[in-house]
Amino acid sequence: MTKPKFSDLLNVMERHARYDYVTPIDGLKVGRTDQPSEVGHSIYHPSFGLVGRGVKEMMVAETPFRYAAGESLVCAADVPVTSQVTEASPSAPYLAIHLDIDPAVVADLLREQSGLRPKTDDTSVAGKYTLDPDLYDPLIRLVSLLERPRDISVMAPLIRREITWKLLHTQHGLLLSQLAFANGHATRISRATAWIRQNYAEALKIAELASLANMSVPSFHRHFKSVTSMSPLQFQKRVRLQEARRGLSSASAISTVAYDVGYESLSQFNRDYRRLFNLTPSDDAATLRATLSRENWPARQSAPA
Repeated sequence: MTKPKFSDLLNVMERHARYDYVTPIDGLKVGRTDQPSEVGHSIYHPSFGLVGRGVKEMMVAETPFRYAAGESLVCAADVPVTSQVTEASPSAPYLAIHLDIDPAVVADLLREQSGLRPKTDDTSVAGKYTLDPDLYDPLIRLVSLLERPRDISVMAPLIRREITWKLLHTQHGLLLSQLAFANGHATRISRATAWIRQNYAEALKIAELASLANMSVPSFHRHFKSVTSMSPLQFQKRVRLQEARRGLSSASAISTVAYDVGYESLSQFNRDYRRLFNLTPSDDAATLRATLSRENWPARQSAPA
């Protein structure tokens, strides 16, 4: 049987990529962009990503990456990311896959490897390499499930597990294995970042977060900054502003969005929002709504590249 080629994976990505990246497969995004983008801000969770075509310039925590066609990126912690698609056009759209990685699956697979416990590098939270050809086939099968919706609930978890297994045996393996070790700095900090993401509107209690990470307060501050390049308060602010931006496309009142994400001062919210996104909340809301109105996702999904 002929092994699949990267061009086969690219064809499947192009067939199913969406402008909003959303798919019905849990944890999987397949996206496209027809033109260079504005600078975007987000928080990446533990995940695997692949560029099929085009180029994205990224800053992951404090590490810059030029992320181009055929290259894969793994993040092993919750980290702030600044990114911009720099090469894309209607005739050659930027195409990408983003797949969440479950740390519990990583730990389970490592336990099955006859006690293998690779030494990990606690100072690194992201790494980029040329995509290993062994991943072409499972990625093609995972994305192709979008053509067979009834198979998704059964087959997608199995294929995602297979992809994680294969990633552990690529150059990403050392970094990915960090997710399995409860005492690694990145893993312990991830408990705190997960709490912040889930409770972003709540007031931060640093002593409680440090206890959650099983660290002293000074050690927690030091390692949090090392992993995320931010203080806990800065990280919370980034999460709040991103959640606010998601709400602005449909909310009628900016004050409602600001208070819902935890701000007590509307003027402070406006200042922080403009500092991060280079637009006032009202101007950005208008832009977001116009974009959603203009782009008919289902119609454009089937349009030729």
